[in-house]
Amino acid sequence: MNREIVVTNHAPAAIGPYSQAIRFSGGMVYTAGQIPLDPGSGQIVGVTAAEQAEQVLKNVSAILEAAGSSLPRAVKVTMFLKNMNDFAAVNEVYSRYFPHDPPARSAVEVARLPKDVLVEIECLALVP
Repeated sequence: MNREIVVTNHAPAAIGPYSQAIRFSGGMVYTAGQIPLDPGSGQIVGVTAAEQAEQVLKNVSAILEAAGSSLPRAVKVTMFLKNMNDFAAVNEVYSRYFPHDPPARSAVEVARLPKDVLVEIECLALVP
């Protein structure tokens, strides 16, 4: 099975020793956790969890597309939230990106996220 690094300028560059995503010849792509960074400026987008979730999902979508996949092909999503009280607001944004047949998902409250953001999301998706 071949392993390919996925890189796109339409999502933020890695801020550490990791790849934006890895695609396998077996038809899967695994994204790294994405935070609400603007791909051009590298600045955090949004002050609320909902605003940040919007940017995070745009970043995840761009990476999946660069890997030859897309959000409708997602099979598992993990959301990391700074505060579980933001779940409903983030879920409302999330439901717009996955309006039909959403993937399996976990949501976890964490003590801290990179750059002190409120939301981080990673995704596993099929590559046709």
